[in-house]
Amino acid sequence: MYELVHAAGNSYYVESPAKIGLVVIEDGKVVLIDSGGDKESGRKVRQILERNSWHLEAIYNTHSNADHIGGNSYLQKQTGCRIYAKGAECAFTRHTVLEPSFLYGGYPFQDLRHKFLMAQDSSAEYMTESTLPSSMKMIDLPGHFFDMVGFSTGDGVVYLADCLSSKETLDKYGLVFIYDVASYLKTLDMVMNMEADLFVPAHAAATEHIAELASYNASKVYESADAILSICSEPQNTDSVIESIFSHYNLKMSAEQYVLVGSTVRSYLSWLKDKGELAIDISGSKLLWRKA
Repeated sequence: MYELVHAAGNSYYVESPAKIGLVVIEDGKVVLIDSGGDKESGRKVRQILERNSWHLEAIYNTHSNADHIGGNSYLQKQTGCRIYAKGAECAFTRHTVLEPSFLYGGYPFQDLRHKFLMAQDSSAEYMTESTLPSSMKMIDLPGHFFDMVGFSTGDGVVYLADCLSSKETLDKYGLVFIYDVASYLKTLDMVMNMEADLFVPAHAAATEHIAELASYNASKVYESADAILSICSEPQNTDSVIESIFSHYNLKMSAEQYVLVGSTVRSYLSWLKDKGELAIDISGSKLLWRKA
C-alpha cells in the first residue's frame, strides 16, 4: 500500500484506498490528483516526494469526499502547495462539515463528524482550466458528487476519480453512493466510449480497457432502481424504503451507513420521480412513495 506506480511518461499514481495521481510537470516539480484519506496518507505521500526529490506545487482535487481530500491540510502545511477544486467541491473542501451535513440533512451529530466523512478544512481555490498545468486537462464527471472531475494527461493516462466502482465492490454491496443518478448514468455512458492508454479509477484496478466495467456499473444502477420500484409497489415513506434496501442488500446498519445509503436512496427516489416512474402521496403528515 502507498506504493508509487509508473503509469506512463510523467504520469504516476499512488496505490492506496483511494488512488492518488501524481504528475511530474517539470524537473523536480509535481502535482497531485487528490491526497488520500487522512494525515497519515499525507505523510506517506510526503515520504514519496522526499525519496524522489520532488517538490509539491499543487493538489488538484477530483471532488471533496473525505477519502480524497484528507491529506490536503497536512500536505499544504508541510509544503505550502496550492489546492484547487471545482465549483461546489471547493466550498466543501474549505468547509468540510458540509459533507456530513449534506448527507445527514441537518447538523451532523458527533458520530458523523469523523475523518471518514469529515476531513480537516484546507485552503482551496476554485479550479478552472487556466489553473491546470499545460500537460493536464479536466474532464467533467458529474453524478457521484456535485462537481466531480477527472483528469487526462499528455501521456494518455486518464484519472477517473469515483465515477465507477470495482466489480468486487458492486457484488459485495450492491448499492454505491450516488448524488445525481441521471448525471451519473450520462457520465458512465461517456466513459464507456472514452479512449486512453490507461485508465486509473480511484477504487478499481488501473486498466487499459474501461468500457466493460463502466457497463457493469450502469447495470447495477438499473438493478437498484428496479429494487426500489418493487419496494414501492405499496406506498412507503422514505425510511421504510431505506430499511428495505438495507435488507435487500444485506447491509449492516451504522450511523455512517445510514447517511450514505439513505442519501443515495433519496437520490434514486428523486430520479425515479422525475422520470415519472414514481409518484408521491401526502397522507396526513407523511410523504409516501409509490409506483406511478
